[in-house]
Amino acid sequence: MISIIVAVARNNAIGYGNQLLYWLPDDLKRFKALTTGHTIIMGRKTFESLPKGALPNRRNIILTRNPDFRAAGAEVFRSLADALAQCQPEEEVFIIGGESVYKEAIGLASRLYVTTIEDTPAQADAFFPEIDSAKWELIQSIPHEADAKHEHGFQFNDYIKKGGE
Repeated sequence: MISIIVAVARNNAIGYGNQLLYWLPDDLKRFKALTTGHTIIMGRKTFESLPKGALPNRRNIILTRNPDFRAAGAEVFRSLADALAQCQPEEEVFIIGGESVYKEAIGLASRLYVTTIEDTPAQADAFFPEIDSAKWELIQSIPHEADAKHEHGFQFNDYIKKGGE
């Protein structure tokens, strides 16, 4: 099963200058809880944006066209198809970014874990594809108000692909 996990602003912005747009401790906790013990797949730029390299207690897969790229604690593949071929069909694999990997994977995914932030950033250069309500069903939405640790309110929105497509 392929799942996508992402935090998006109102305008579907996900990043600027290869960095996340928002620091949301509760979203980071959710990300860790959902992905720990699973395979995560990311593009090279997303991997390079991680402050400590490969994420612990997960199988880290990096996608890059550079045949010489290596990273400690991670496996490297040239394409999403090659990476997915090395995953077990029954395991939940998480796509964690960036923009081009999300665009390629959204048609393959069966579940979306989307944190929607109640803000539109002044600057963004990476965006998540539109979620087509004809293809995706919202099955859960959990609101979180802004507070001392979270400058903006947000929702955890979980979607499943309609009709088992």
